Amino acid sequence: MTVTGGEYGLSTERLLRTMTTRGNGSATRSRRHFLRSAGAVSIAGGLAGCTGALGSGSSGGLDELNVAYMPIYPDMQYFVMQEEGYFDELSVDVSGKLFSDGPSIVQASAKGDFDVMMFGIVPAMIVMDKGIPSKIAAANIRDAMQILASDEFAGMWEEYGTEAFAKFEEQKGRKFTFGTFPPGSVPDILLRYWLEETVGIDPDNDVDITALGGAGPVRQALLSGKIDGTSIMEPVPTVIESRGAPFQSIAWAGDFMPGQPAAVTLMHDRLRKDNPEIAKTFVEQHQRATAFTQDSPDTAAKHASTVIGEEALPAETARKAMESPASAFITDPHEIEEGATIFSEYAARAGKIDEKLSVDQLFDYSVYDSL
Repeated sequence: MTVTGGEYGLSTERLLRTMTTRGNGSATRSRRHFLRSAGAVSIAGGLAGCTGALGSGSSGGLDELNVAYMPIYPDMQYFVMQEEGYFDELSVDVSGKLFSDGPSIVQASAKGDFDVMMFGIVPAMIVMDKGIPSKIAAANIRDAMQILASDEFAGMWEEYGTEAFAKFEEQKGRKFTFGTFPPGSVPDILLRYWLEETVGIDPDNDVDITALGGAGPVRQALLSGKIDGTSIMEPVPTVIESRGAPFQSIAWAGDFMPGQPAAVTLMHDRLRKDNPEIAKTFVEQHQRATAFTQDSPDTAAKHASTVIGEEALPAETARKAMESPASAFITDPHEIEEGATIFSEYAARAGKIDEKLSVDQLFDYSVYDSL
């Protein structure tokens, strides 16, 4: 199939720069691959041949890096790496595949097609628990969750503290209703941990927790007033604030679980062990993207909007969300170690994994530490 700039409303430079994902299941390729395929410049073909010959001797036979990712704010490094052309620094082509949610990546991982998966830490644990040889090589973000509650309840929280949920039930004649991601997800586990460890109540009996499909349904439920609160990541809190909805943050993960993990970069063993130089380069570019996000937040926000879609995430919303304490983008996997062990315990309790995974089972620090 021939792709032209007019067909997608893209400039030639834009096409040469990256084949941008257009929807679930679409692939993205580096500019190097586009040049090779199009045969745009004869020297490019010659260089490609040299690179391929070199790669066959140094990359363990890996000639393409398959990356699964999600259109979520915590995958910011992927958006920057794609839009800034950082994938071109790798000695192999990069093919990205977009998935709408973590469980879809888990299901697809059974085929063993992906070398890198960028998604929530709980789905990553499920992949490892299923016996797919892989480990976390980098973190994408830390302390990403906020607990939102109605303005009315926020006032009660300020007055009564941990007794506010009992006061709410006494006054309303019903339990406080949280709406968040399905059981065992990152937002769900974080919420339950906060209720148990900080508030000191039973999440199964003292409040109602409603499972919603994802960020979109949570946002709509908040805007329509169908729930009293949620556990959610950016940019939903920023969207809610911009819409003037009567909700505010009453707790932030950075205060009650410093180093709370969210999205991570999971690497297959064939990349980490069989192709360590490619693995190292990928994490190096990941770290470069993290620094870019911190140094150039305006541009990074535009990149997130471009890849996710302007309609779903306007650039101004993405930029505003950068100012949130819940937008702490990182690469160092050591920073989420303690939180990861807590999440592993809760994931096992929720039946998402057979048993709690140890730090050694979860992480391979060697790639990051080699930078």
